[in-house]
Amino acid sequence: MKYLLTMLLLLCTVSFLQAQSDQIITKKGDITIHPVLHAAMVLEWQGKTIYIDPYGGIEKYSAFAKPDLILITDIHGDHMNKATLNDLDKSQATLIAPPAVMEGLSELNFKENIALKNNAKTKWMGIKIEAIPMYNLPETEDSRHPKGRGNGYILSIGGKRIYISGDTEDIQEMRALKKIDIAFVCMNMPYTMEISQAASAVLEFRPKVVYPFHFRGSGGLSDVEAFKSAVEEGNKAIEVRLRDWYKEEKK
Repeated sequence: MKYLLTMLLLLCTVSFLQAQSDQIITKKGDITIHPVLHAAMVLEWQGKTIYIDPYGGIEKYSAFAKPDLILITDIHGDHMNKATLNDLDKSQATLIAPPAVMEGLSELNFKENIALKNNAKTKWMGIKIEAIPMYNLPETEDSRHPKGRGNGYILSIGGKRIYISGDTEDIQEMRALKKIDIAFVCMNMPYTMEISQAASAVLEFRPKVVYPFHFRGSGGLSDVEAFKSAVEEGNKAIEVRLRDWYKEEKK
Protein backbone atom coordinates (compact mmCIF):
# COMPACT_ATOMS: atom_id res chain seq x y z
CA MET A 1 0.00 0.00 0.00
CA LYS A 2 2.81 2.37 0.91
CA TYR A 3 4.51 1.59 -2.41
CA LEU A 4 1.31 2.37 -4.35
CA LEU A 5 0.86 5.68 -2.55
CA THR A 6 4.47 6.60 -3.30
CA MET A 7 4.02 5.79 -6.99
CA LEU A 8 0.79 7.81 -7.18
CA LEU A 9 2.52 10.78 -5.59
CA LEU A 10 5.39 10.50 -8.06
CA LEU A 11 2.98 10.29 -11.00
CA CYS A 12 1.09 13.35 -9.77
CA THR A 13 4.38 15.25 -9.40
CA VAL A 14 5.50 14.27 -12.90
CA SER A 15 2.07 15.19 -14.31
CA PHE A 16 2.30 18.63 -12.70
CA LEU A 17 5.79 19.18 -14.10
CA GLN A 18 4.71 18.11 -17.58
CA ALA A 19 1.77 20.52 -17.46
CA GLN A 20 4.16 23.36 -16.62
CA SER A 21 6.96 22.36 -18.96
CA ASP A 22 7.73 23.48 -22.50
CA GLN A 23 9.84 22.02 -25.30
CA ILE A 24 12.05 24.35 -27.33
CA ILE A 25 13.23 22.74 -30.57
CA THR A 26 16.86 23.37 -31.52
CA LYS A 27 19.16 22.06 -34.22
CA LYS A 28 21.00 20.08 -31.56
CA GLY A 29 18.16 18.60 -29.54
CA ASP A 30 15.17 19.91 -27.65
CA ILE A 31 15.49 22.12 -24.58
CA THR A 32 12.94 21.33 -21.88
CA ILE A 33 11.98 24.24 -19.62
CA HIS A 34 10.50 23.46 -16.20
CA PRO A 35 9.25 26.46 -14.18
CA VAL A 36 9.62 25.65 -10.47
CA LEU A 37 8.94 28.64 -8.21
CA HIS A 38 9.37 32.43 -8.46
CA ALA A 39 12.68 32.71 -10.39
CA ALA A 40 13.67 29.07 -10.02
CA MET A 41 13.61 26.81 -13.06
CA VAL A 42 15.22 23.68 -14.45
CA LEU A 43 16.45 23.32 -18.04
CA GLU A 44 17.27 19.98 -19.64
CA TRP A 45 19.29 19.58 -22.85
CA GLN A 46 21.36 16.76 -24.30
CA GLY A 47 21.17 14.78 -21.06
CA LYS A 48 22.38 17.71 -18.96
CA THR A 49 20.34 19.29 -16.18
CA ILE A 50 20.66 22.98 -15.34
CA TYR A 51 19.23 24.51 -12.16
CA ILE A 52 18.70 28.28 -12.16
CA ASP A 53 18.30 30.05 -8.79
CA PRO A 54 17.18 26.84 -7.01
CA TYR A 55 14.79 27.88 -4.26
CA GLY A 56 11.82 26.55 -2.33
CA GLY A 57 13.21 23.41 -0.72
CA ILE A 58 14.71 20.15 -1.91
CA GLU A 59 11.30 18.50 -2.37
CA LYS A 60 10.58 20.71 -5.39
CA TYR A 61 13.48 19.05 -7.23
CA SER A 62 12.71 15.42 -6.41
CA ALA A 63 11.47 14.65 -9.95
CA PHE A 64 14.62 16.03 -11.61
CA ALA A 65 18.07 14.58 -12.12
CA LYS A 66 20.80 16.04 -9.93
CA PRO A 67 22.22 19.24 -11.40
CA ASP A 68 25.14 19.34 -13.79
CA LEU A 69 25.15 23.14 -13.76
CA ILE A 70 23.78 25.63 -11.23
CA LEU A 71 23.38 29.29 -12.23
CA ILE A 72 22.70 31.90 -9.55
CA THR A 73 21.91 35.53 -10.24
CA ASP A 74 22.21 37.37 -6.90
CA ILE A 75 22.77 37.14 -3.13
CA HIS A 76 19.15 37.43 -1.95
CA GLY A 77 17.51 34.35 -0.45
CA ASP A 78 15.05 33.84 -3.30
CA HIS A 79 18.03 33.35 -5.62
CA MET A 80 20.96 32.25 -3.48
CA ASN A 81 18.94 29.96 -1.23
CA LYS A 82 21.40 28.26 1.07
CA ALA A 83 18.87 25.84 2.56
CA THR A 84 17.94 24.42 -0.84
CA LEU A 85 21.52 24.45 -2.11
CA ASN A 86 22.79 22.70 1.00
CA ASP A 87 20.37 19.78 0.48
CA LEU A 88 20.98 19.35 -3.26
CA ASP A 89 23.38 16.72 -4.56
CA LYS A 90 26.14 18.97 -5.89
CA SER A 91 28.70 16.24 -6.50
CA GLN A 92 28.67 16.73 -10.29
CA ALA A 93 27.55 20.38 -10.38
CA THR A 94 29.46 23.34 -11.76
CA LEU A 95 28.43 26.60 -10.06
CA ILE A 96 28.40 29.75 -12.20
CA ALA A 97 27.59 32.93 -10.29
CA PRO A 98 28.75 36.50 -9.65
CA PRO A 99 31.66 36.95 -7.20
CA ALA A 100 29.33 38.17 -4.40
CA VAL A 101 27.42 34.88 -4.58
CA MET A 102 30.65 32.87 -4.63
CA GLU A 103 31.69 34.60 -1.43
CA GLY A 104 28.34 33.86 0.18
CA LEU A 105 28.54 30.15 -0.71
CA SER A 106 32.19 29.57 0.17
CA GLU A 107 31.27 26.88 2.71
CA LEU A 108 29.43 24.71 0.14
CA ASN A 109 31.23 22.26 -2.09
CA PHE A 110 30.62 22.08 -5.84
CA LYS A 111 32.50 20.11 -8.47
CA GLU A 112 33.70 23.39 -9.98
CA ASN A 113 33.21 27.11 -9.33
CA ILE A 114 33.25 29.72 -12.11
CA ALA A 115 32.84 33.35 -11.04
CA LEU A 116 31.47 35.69 -13.72
CA LYS A 117 31.37 39.45 -13.45
CA ASN A 118 28.98 41.59 -15.52
CA ASN A 119 29.77 41.34 -19.25
CA ALA A 120 32.05 38.32 -18.80
CA LYS A 121 31.54 35.14 -20.85
CA THR A 122 32.33 31.47 -20.48
CA LYS A 123 31.52 28.14 -22.12
CA TRP A 124 30.26 25.02 -20.42
CA MET A 125 29.53 21.70 -22.20
CA GLY A 126 28.68 23.36 -25.52
CA ILE A 127 26.68 26.21 -23.94
CA LYS A 128 27.88 29.81 -24.20
CA ILE A 129 27.04 31.82 -21.05
CA GLU A 130 27.13 35.62 -20.93
CA ALA A 131 26.70 37.61 -17.71
CA ILE A 132 24.43 40.62 -18.26
CA PRO A 133 24.07 43.55 -15.82
CA MET A 134 20.96 43.63 -13.60
CA TYR A 135 20.21 46.54 -11.29
CA ASN A 136 17.68 49.05 -9.99
CA LEU A 137 17.14 52.62 -11.14
CA PRO A 138 18.04 55.21 -10.11
CA GLU A 139 21.45 53.95 -9.11
CA THR A 140 21.80 54.85 -5.43
CA GLU A 141 23.98 53.66 -2.55
CA ASP A 142 21.01 52.01 -0.83
CA SER A 143 19.73 50.21 -3.94
CA ARG A 144 18.37 46.71 -3.38
CA HIS A 145 20.17 45.62 -6.52
CA PRO A 146 23.24 47.78 -7.23
CA LYS A 147 24.89 47.58 -10.63
CA GLY A 148 27.71 45.06 -10.77
CA ARG A 149 26.67 42.78 -7.90
CA GLY A 150 24.25 40.41 -9.64
CA ASN A 151 24.03 38.86 -13.09
CA GLY A 152 21.35 38.32 -15.63
CA TYR A 153 22.39 35.66 -18.15
CA ILE A 154 22.18 34.86 -21.83
CA LEU A 155 22.51 31.15 -22.55
CA SER A 156 23.24 30.12 -26.13
CA ILE A 157 22.00 26.55 -26.44
CA GLY A 158 21.71 24.67 -29.72
CA GLY A 159 21.45 27.90 -31.69
CA LYS A 160 18.83 29.46 -29.36
CA ARG A 161 19.54 32.50 -27.18
CA ILE A 162 17.81 32.43 -23.80
CA TYR A 163 17.78 35.58 -21.63
CA ILE A 164 17.24 35.35 -17.86
CA SER A 165 16.76 38.83 -16.44
CA GLY A 166 17.62 38.33 -12.78
CA ASP A 167 16.33 41.11 -10.50
CA THR A 168 16.50 44.10 -12.78
CA GLU A 169 14.67 47.27 -13.57
CA ASP A 170 14.04 48.69 -17.04
CA ILE A 171 17.73 49.14 -17.86
CA GLN A 172 19.41 50.10 -21.12
CA GLU A 173 21.39 46.84 -21.24
CA MET A 174 18.14 44.87 -21.42
CA ARG A 175 16.61 47.14 -24.03
CA ALA A 176 19.74 46.78 -26.17
CA LEU A 177 19.58 42.97 -26.35
CA LYS A 178 19.51 41.45 -29.85
CA LYS A 179 18.26 38.18 -31.31
CA ILE A 180 16.75 36.75 -28.14
CA ASP A 181 14.64 33.65 -28.75
CA ILE A 182 13.36 33.08 -25.20
CA ALA A 183 13.23 35.69 -22.43
CA PHE A 184 12.39 35.36 -18.74
CA VAL A 185 11.53 38.83 -17.46
CA CYS A 186 10.90 39.84 -13.84
CA MET A 187 8.13 42.25 -12.78
CA ASN A 188 7.45 42.78 -9.09
CA MET A 189 7.29 46.01 -7.16
CA PRO A 190 9.04 47.44 -5.24
CA TYR A 191 11.93 45.08 -5.99
CA THR A 192 12.27 45.19 -9.78
CA MET A 193 9.84 46.92 -12.17
CA GLU A 194 6.20 47.47 -12.97
CA ILE A 195 4.46 45.44 -15.66
CA SER A 196 4.29 48.55 -17.86
CA GLN A 197 8.07 48.95 -17.70
CA ALA A 198 8.60 45.26 -18.39
CA ALA A 199 6.25 45.35 -21.37
CA SER A 200 7.90 48.46 -22.78
CA ALA A 201 11.36 46.87 -22.54
CA VAL A 202 10.17 43.63 -24.13
CA LEU A 203 8.62 45.55 -27.00
CA GLU A 204 11.99 47.18 -27.62
CA PHE A 205 14.28 44.13 -27.55
CA ARG A 206 11.64 41.89 -29.19
CA PRO A 207 12.25 38.32 -28.00
CA LYS A 208 10.38 35.67 -29.93
CA VAL A 209 8.90 34.24 -26.71
CA VAL A 210 8.70 35.85 -23.27
CA TYR A 211 7.82 34.33 -19.92
CA PRO A 212 6.85 36.64 -17.06
CA PHE A 213 8.51 35.24 -13.94
CA HIS A 214 9.59 36.55 -10.53
CA PHE A 215 6.26 38.40 -10.25
CA ARG A 216 5.51 38.09 -6.52
CA GLY A 217 5.88 41.51 -4.88
CA SER A 218 5.07 43.11 -1.56
CA GLY A 219 1.43 43.52 -2.60
CA GLY A 220 0.97 39.99 -3.96
CA LEU A 221 1.29 38.73 -7.52
CA SER A 222 1.68 41.15 -10.42
CA ASP A 223 -0.99 41.24 -13.13
CA VAL A 224 0.78 39.15 -15.76
CA GLU A 225 -2.42 39.04 -17.86
CA ALA A 226 -2.15 42.82 -18.21
CA PHE A 227 1.52 42.42 -19.17
CA LYS A 228 0.52 39.87 -21.82
CA SER A 229 -2.15 42.21 -23.22
CA ALA A 230 0.27 45.14 -23.38
CA VAL A 231 2.90 43.13 -25.24
CA GLU A 232 0.41 41.58 -27.66
CA GLU A 233 -1.15 44.97 -28.38
CA GLY A 234 2.30 46.39 -29.14
CA ASN A 235 3.65 43.48 -31.19
CA LYS A 236 1.60 40.39 -32.01
CA ALA A 237 4.73 38.58 -33.21
CA ILE A 238 5.97 38.24 -29.60
CA GLU A 239 4.50 35.19 -27.89
CA VAL A 240 3.79 35.66 -24.18
CA ARG A 241 3.67 32.41 -22.22
CA LEU A 242 2.01 32.51 -18.80
CA ARG A 243 2.93 29.72 -16.40
CA ASP A 244 1.85 29.16 -12.80
CA TRP A 245 5.08 29.85 -10.92
CA TYR A 246 3.20 30.06 -7.59
CA LYS A 247 0.79 27.14 -7.78
CA GLU A 248 1.66 25.61 -4.42
CA GLU A 249 1.68 28.96 -2.61
CA LYS A 250 -1.96 29.57 -3.62
CA LYS A 251 -3.24 26.47 -1.81
